[in-house]
Amino acid sequence: MALGASAAYGRPVGGGHLEVERKFDVDGAFTPPSPDELGAVPGVAAVDEPVEHLLEAGYFDTEDLRLFRARVTLRRRTGGPDAGWHLKLPAQAGARRELHAPLGRSVQRPPGSFLAPVAGLLRGAPVGPIATLNTRRVVTALRNADGRVLAEMADDTVTATVPAGGPGEPLEVQSWREIEVELVDGDEELLTAVGDRLIAAGAFPSSRASKLGRAIATRAEALSPRAGTTTTGRPRAGDVLLAALRARVEDLQAADVLLRTGQPDAIHQFRVAARSLRAVLAASRPVLDRGATDPLRAEAAWLGGELSGARDDEVALAHLRAMVAAEPVELVLGPVAARLQQTELRAAKSGQARGAETLTDTRYLRLLDDLHGLLDHPPLTDRADAKARPVLRAAVRKSARRLERRLEAAARRQDGDQGLHDVRKAAKRLRYTSEIATDELGRPAKDLARVTKSLQEALGTWHDTVVTREHCRQLAIAATAAGESPFTFGRLHALEQCRAAGAVSDFRALEPTLRQALAAVAKKH
Repeated sequence: MALGASAAYGRPVGGGHLEVERKFDVDGAFTPPSPDELGAVPGVAAVDEPVEHLLEAGYFDTEDLRLFRARVTLRRRTGGPDAGWHLKLPAQAGARRELHAPLGRSVQRPPGSFLAPVAGLLRGAPVGPIATLNTRRVVTALRNADGRVLAEMADDTVTATVPAGGPGEPLEVQSWREIEVELVDGDEELLTAVGDRLIAAGAFPSSRASKLGRAIATRAEALSPRAGTTTTGRPRAGDVLLAALRARVEDLQAADVLLRTGQPDAIHQFRVAARSLRAVLAASRPVLDRGATDPLRAEAAWLGGELSGARDDEVALAHLRAMVAAEPVELVLGPVAARLQQTELRAAKSGQARGAETLTDTRYLRLLDDLHGLLDHPPLTDRADAKARPVLRAAVRKSARRLERRLEAAARRQDGDQGLHDVRKAAKRLRYTSEIATDELGRPAKDLARVTKSLQEALGTWHDTVVTREHCRQLAIAATAAGESPFTFGRLHALEQCRAAGAVSDFRALEPTLRQALAAVAKKH
């Protein structure tokens, strides 16, 4: 079941909310805190009588659990106040975004547009039932003095049925009891206070992130990659680098979901994921056949560049608007803020269109398939079974030598701009490679990752000013053509020149520390 282009990027039907909750494991004899104990929680003025619901939830996924492995849950629930299709997206800052759609007539397939946010995870694979959970839920609402519900405590007795894995295999049936506390209009302090009372009564923080995870633990474990060690007990180079590559692919797909749902900072996270993916593919050359990885590196470079203009404009225009807001009124001549706002809106619209175009591009979808194909059937070289430490050390040193050459080339250049840009890119690659190696190489790799991150940030600021200055120039031209004063845009341009000089100065100040970190990695250990 392949999704069309519009479904692959468009927003899902129905509404949604951010879910902030905590789970606790309890036994059958557990007695929840009394209404008096819950009513003593700061901010709670009233505790409702418990209300019982009988719920049935059918969970859906692909044969290889693509959604579950990406920390996404798709279910169809009947019974209770939130009956319908639910799509829970990966957690951010302790909260999960949950999207809803009406039940509809189909019990085997969700509405097509409802799968839009996870089209990049599914990659055209059909979804089907993987488990059914029947729950007896007893809900107790906690209210404040105004009658608003602050949180709900749900006492769940669950029976999970997992379909047979193959012909002749039996159904798997499990039962357990757990407590969920979900915020409605309360805060984290309330959540913690209620959790403390549950623990005092004998509950334990749950080791499972979800009911589904508990139900299909055996099947999920069978699909999990297993790392190996050499005969000396040290991690194998192939396993370490494949784990790093798998993590970068997961980062890319998490950013894909953010971008499809229009979340803040999604473009930035998508670009970072694409670029770090490229760096890991380069570091993996000793253990993976270059005939397979080099084409993927080229595609990752294309992907990172697709949204670079949109991200640069997003950062630059937001910065310029903040600068104007901070300027003395007498130095803002003409409709400067309005012109910037209009430019920002046009850039945002263009960026959204570019994002939609990229996410539905067959080239991008093919890249995802190829990356997963590489992870499922890695073309390992003879060095994949070697100890990880020497292989990672060699990869870091190679990337370090690349940065040293870029530093030397930048010092020889007259204009400096292209040289600084090349240094920035080389620093990013070395940072990502060093981060992979920190567990094996220890302090030298950590120090190198830290200083290259600082260098990257300094030159990132410098690069931002390249974009802001060009916007100032273009806006000054447009203002002049409209009969407006270009003075303020010229002033902003000059201020950004100063910021650029400061960023380059920061970069130069980091060079001695960088040289020390490079020398430490180059030593024999």
